[in-house]
Amino acid sequence: MTTVAKEKSLGLGSIAARLERLPHSRWHVKVRFLIGAVTFFEGFDLLLAASALPVLTEQWNLSTGQATFAVTAASVGMLFGAFGAGWLGDEIGRVRTVALGVLITGLASIAVACSVNIEMFAGFRFVQGIGIGGVVPIAATYINEIARSDNRGKLVLLYELIFPAGLSAASLTAVWVVPHLGWQAMFLIGGLPVLLALFLVRMVPESPRWLASHGRLEEAEEVITKIEAEVQASAKEPLPKPSLEIPAEESRGRLREIFQGRYLRRTVILSTMWFVAYYVNHGIITWLPSLYTRQFGLDLTTALIYSLVSNATGLLGTLIAALVVDRIGRKPLLLTALIGTTAALAALAVAGATSGGQVALFASCTTFFVFVINASLYLYSPELYPTRNRAKGAAFGGVWNRLGVILGPITVGAIIASGASLNVIFIQLAVVAAVGAIVACFAVETKGRTLEELNA
Repeated sequence: MTTVAKEKSLGLGSIAARLERLPHSRWHVKVRFLIGAVTFFEGFDLLLAASALPVLTEQWNLSTGQATFAVTAASVGMLFGAFGAGWLGDEIGRVRTVALGVLITGLASIAVACSVNIEMFAGFRFVQGIGIGGVVPIAATYINEIARSDNRGKLVLLYELIFPAGLSAASLTAVWVVPHLGWQAMFLIGGLPVLLALFLVRMVPESPRWLASHGRLEEAEEVITKIEAEVQASAKEPLPKPSLEIPAEESRGRLREIFQGRYLRRTVILSTMWFVAYYVNHGIITWLPSLYTRQFGLDLTTALIYSLVSNATGLLGTLIAALVVDRIGRKPLLLTALIGTTAALAALAVAGATSGGQVALFASCTTFFVFVINASLYLYSPELYPTRNRAKGAAFGGVWNRLGVILGPITVGAIIASGASLNVIFIQLAVVAAVGAIVACFAVETKGRTLEELNA
């Protein structure tokens, strides 16, 4: 290791040790709230197309293929956004990357509201997807880097509650807004994050771990000193001395490193779980409102309320996961949630999907477990990679979740268009979830270990 590299490693170890000794404080709550406000709207914006789809299908006389095109356009954008944001997050910083993604998301949402045909709608949703895909994994990476190892799971998952809260808020808002003000009003509301972008850069400090890993030790020292002062003022007592000996990371920040050595196994397992979780999740939630109205003849308000219930159970699942993840560990939690997802989908397939209420019940059980998987993966992914590659590694998982988001709705849409039984939809989703459960058996446990320990 060169002299410069040694200085960076020592600097990162010192910064990490100082972050590890900080008690939870108002500073952590403030930062989590500010980043969480951004993530809330990313979740809100993600589900807007599903809420608008029943109206758009009738208004623009859309075929099943055109409807699929409309709901997957943002997902394709998110695939590109996730990959690009991984590189940006490691090069220009976590906070700037998140702010840029938020700005793109908000402006594109306003543009979507001005769409007059399905082509414009899909084009602007694609751009909006670039912003959403870039924000979520990098924001989760940032929260991981400011948290202590002993409560990192709880801190990150409580933050991750904001995303399903945004999904639930979109469903709840749509119940009244879409029938009364039109689908365009939903996207205008989704443009509010534009106001958050500059505010975020001014109020949220850059990750000290990221600064130190790039040799910007003076800036890292300045940031960590300010954080310590604010935490100490909140605690109203002197901070404990750093007591951990943090091992040095040796990553050079090259993308190929996540496909080499021990990281190759981590990347394969992680990518598979990302794909499975989002394939199942979006295969269900994207089409639920349309299934309720088309297959079971429910009115739009009832269909949106059923979708809201499913998102609310997902929110409950994430809350429970946040309370237990630091006790039972990441691997047992992920495995349990994947098995639960498989069981709920298989039960629905066996029951026969005979009514809207029955589908809503089992779909809600499914989202309870799926949201746990999704939130846990945003915690787990950054833990598996060194600081200089953390955003790339987390975002690469995001690429695979985008592939799941794209292929899940396309597959379900194709099954619906073919006229096959609804049972076929739920059987194939259960099989995919079962594959994820098998792969999770080989995952690495990260509970209670510092980010540097996991990647030394």
